Amino acid sequence: MKLLISFILVFSLGFTTITKAEPLASWQEGEVKQAIINFVKKTTDRNSNDFVAVTDRIAVFDNDGTLWAEQPAYFQLFFALEQVKKLAKDNPDWKTTQPYADILKGNMPAHMSEADLVALVMKTHTGMNSDEFTKRASSWMSAAKHPITKKPFTEMVYQPMLELLSYLREHDYKTFIVSGGGVEFMRAWAPAVYGIPAEQIVGSRIASEYKVIDGKPQIVRLPKLEFNNDKAGKPIGIYNAIGKRPVMAFGNSDGDREMLEWTKAGAGARFSMLIHHTDDKREWAYDKGSKIGGLDKALQQAKQESWTVVDMKKDWKVIYKQ
Repeated sequence: MKLLISFILVFSLGFTTITKAEPLASWQEGEVKQAIINFVKKTTDRNSNDFVAVTDRIAVFDNDGTLWAEQPAYFQLFFALEQVKKLAKDNPDWKTTQPYADILKGNMPAHMSEADLVALVMKTHTGMNSDEFTKRASSWMSAAKHPITKKPFTEMVYQPMLELLSYLREHDYKTFIVSGGGVEFMRAWAPAVYGIPAEQIVGSRIASEYKVIDGKPQIVRLPKLEFNNDKAGKPIGIYNAIGKRPVMAFGNSDGDREMLEWTKAGAGARFSMLIHHTDDKREWAYDKGSKIGGLDKALQQAKQESWTVVDMKKDWKVIYKQ
């Protein structure tokens, strides 16, 4: 009987080991997946020369094009377009003023400069208190769908990256979003989608002020960009919000180049990764010359400085959230 019990225990333990979920299951076996696993192993092994203390295990992720899709336009722009329609009744002049006139006709505004985009955000994201803005952003995200795939925007997140976030957290890495998108916009929905709390989201900021209105203390959003968390702004945003250089950084465009560069330049083991959009069947294929998520200088630097580059078509078994 003892022999039988021992056999059952050994068999059960073996079966548990065999059926244990593999890490990064949506990633193809190969150099990229192994590079991630190897790096995490060596930085979490106390006997390794590359061991990183838990307090220093910081991993930062761009959002648009890195954690979720960004084509045919940044998703926050679609939120802004919807807000134009809702605010039109209080702005009758928009019917004859561009780009608002096109938006109200259901057309995507063409040839918008960065200054135009900022102006549009100022018009649609300010003039209210912080609670009202969060309510608007949350409400929109709960119902809005992608114009091409017809999927909810919250299902346009990348399954391999969700697995990566979980894998890193299992190994005591603290995960942060560091995006050029509005921090208040992301905090309205990203914690539920990525499992990243609001205080670990770093983004561009609109100016605000404290006011007591009708006896109620409020944070009021002002029509002024306080900080642009993009390009060279990303390392500054990380330094101001997190207070230390990341050990791992993930991005997909030239807007992330300085963040990956700064991360990789730190002492000790460092890991910088680019997501290269190469799959025109399951997603979109784009890099140099793209107005959204353009990738040129960062890709060149990745080759020169041995950053890890994900080929989406080759390295990911699936694209979107399963």
